[in-house]
Amino acid sequence: MERPGLDKHQLAGLDDRERGFSRPVEFEQAGEGYRAVLRYEAVRVTTDTLPTQDQALTVLIQSLHAQGYRQLKTQLSFRNGLYLGSQELWVEYPDPPQAEPQPSGFLQKIKDWFRPRPANGQ
Repeated sequence: MERPGLDKHQLAGLDDRERGFSRPVEFEQAGEGYRAVLRYEAVRVTTDTLPTQDQALTVLIQSLHAQGYRQLKTQLSFRNGLYLGSQELWVEYPDPPQAEPQPSGFLQKIKDWFRPRPANGQ
């Protein structure tokens, strides 16, 4: 459960279906550490307990990237329970590199027919 004095971030980006979203990320205190929690549609993503809220947020972002979320960015909206509004700058998280899809099949063969070839026959 959310407790007063914890941070809250607004998280925005594209979900795994390329739909834009914006949701709050809340933190739960768990013993001596913190867990980041994101609720989005029917999904609830919760990190393991980590020493700081910032580390929990980083792990949450990594987890979302692994699930296909892209163009993620956060904005701190509460610090130690104090409302900041939109005073803080957005922090962008670069998408992890993705493997290039390997074209294959009939359509690729047709495209190859029209690809320019080097003049010297190589």
